[in-house]
Amino acid sequence: MKKLSVWNMGRPYMGFIFLGSMFMFAATVLELLFPLVTKSIVDDVIVGGKTELLSRLLLAILGIGIFSGLFHYAKEYTFDRVGCAVASDVRRTLFTHIQGLSMDYFDNTNTGELMARIKEDADMMWDAFGMTGMLTIQVTVHVIVVVYCMLTQNMLLTIFPVSVMLVMAALAIYMEKELDKVFGDISEKNAELTTVAEENISGVRTVKAFVREDYEIEKFRKKNTEYCDLNMKMTKILVRIYPYFELVGKILPVMTAILGGFLVAREEMTIGTLVAFVEYSRNIVWPCEVIGELANEISAIHASYKKINKVMEQEPTIFNKEEPVVLPEVNGTITFEHVDFKREGHDILQDVSFTVKAGQTLGIMGETGAGKSSVIHLMGRLFDVTGGSVKLDGVDVRDLTLQQVRGSIAPVMQEVFLFSDTVKDNIRMGDKERISREEVVKAAKKAKAHNFILDMDKTYETMIGERGVGLSGGQKQRISMARALARKCPILIFDDATSALDMETEREIQKELKELTGITKIIVGHRISAVRYADEIIVLEKGSIVERGTHEELLKLKGRYYETYCSQYGEESISA
Repeated sequence: MKKLSVWNMGRPYMGFIFLGSMFMFAATVLELLFPLVTKSIVDDVIVGGKTELLSRLLLAILGIGIFSGLFHYAKEYTFDRVGCAVASDVRRTLFTHIQGLSMDYFDNTNTGELMARIKEDADMMWDAFGMTGMLTIQVTVHVIVVVYCMLTQNMLLTIFPVSVMLVMAALAIYMEKELDKVFGDISEKNAELTTVAEENISGVRTVKAFVREDYEIEKFRKKNTEYCDLNMKMTKILVRIYPYFELVGKILPVMTAILGGFLVAREEMTIGTLVAFVEYSRNIVWPCEVIGELANEISAIHASYKKINKVMEQEPTIFNKEEPVVLPEVNGTITFEHVDFKREGHDILQDVSFTVKAGQTLGIMGETGAGKSSVIHLMGRLFDVTGGSVKLDGVDVRDLTLQQVRGSIAPVMQEVFLFSDTVKDNIRMGDKERISREEVVKAAKKAKAHNFILDMDKTYETMIGERGVGLSGGQKQRISMARALARKCPILIFDDATSALDMETEREIQKELKELTGITKIIVGHRISAVRYADEIIVLEKGSIVERGTHEELLKLKGRYYETYCSQYGEESISA
């Protein structure tokens, strides 16, 4: 993915930027005509006695005020519109890019950091093309026009304010470099602070259950203090340098008046010209003052720009081939051929081989950390194998499109995630075109969720809180099951999906699953009841298959599966 350049951000809106710049130029020229009108009032009306010119000159001042105000309004509206559009584009591009990144990136990146990039840093691009960008152009235009006007009045006297401006510009560049690193640290600390807040608010039940409020408050306090200290460091730089800009703003017009007074005394300049020149010197004060603020804003924007591009530079490790295979229809046969899988130097799976024919059911058992979820992740190509191959209908999943592989699988995960949306739209996951309300209800009935949904205030139109707040673990799992069933995919995966259900509900769901024909089912579980009716059951231990067979065959082996059965049902139940 290419970096987001300033040119690419602004290119679609160059017409608006040009129009806004024209409004700005017109407003600036009108404002700088005012000293010339003042000069005429002094030289022609007051000194020269041409009182008949006064009414026209006063009307000129009124016209300048009205039209410069209108042009300023049009300028600010145009630039703000461009800034808003650019920020929206950046936010959309960044979010789309993040959606395309692979799981390993999310495993190593905290949520708060990504939230800071999408919100705060994207908003800084609004400033770049809005107020800050506008002021940068305006300062440049303003200085050029003011200097030109000064040169037309007195070239010698122009040297002094121009020299001061160059010194101020050098000081602004120095301040920008000082601020640049500080803003980068502030951006990082802001992401950490957001992460701590987001985690604690999301996990508030866990915090309260373990009486960890004081600990979490102290953790937040430390991050907050560090964030505050960095902002104070930025303030110290501003306080140390910014007064120079203020001082120049006060002294420059006075010094210009004194130097110009000598020229008037020597009759090298008229009083009106001096008045106009002092007005121009006051106009050049504004850029001197704004340069300091712009250095501050540009440093913040540059820091955000680098953070955004740091994300944009990330490339997905899982992607489609240039010429992928597209199956005309997915039947659902899954084959693992001598699969090895490593992550961060650790062996997760070693030499795992099995085949699940289309329409069959595979049960997967094993202790926590045995590699069960990794098998599921490899099926959906959330990760790629480091050895061997995973095949779908005889084709390596790496040769197929991600859309076809993942679109063929309907997963029900142990950790259920529900969105802040209606029950109906959580079940159909935004696929409103394909999944009707009737199909949503049908899927909910199969998942044994229909009855408790009817008890809700607005049934299927009831809004679910963030992450399913307000629902029990079993209710969330059943909605998740309904979501998977509604998709009608050729492969259905249950990753320990009945762990939060009572035994009766689990039996009812197992009955529904057995009646589902023509669908390949992968059932990962800790309970024997979840996998006992599978066509084949594999038992994983430390990433390898140690036992395989049907329920009856595994009991006869009297190995790991047998031990699990005895611990759940008692040894006497086998003979019974």
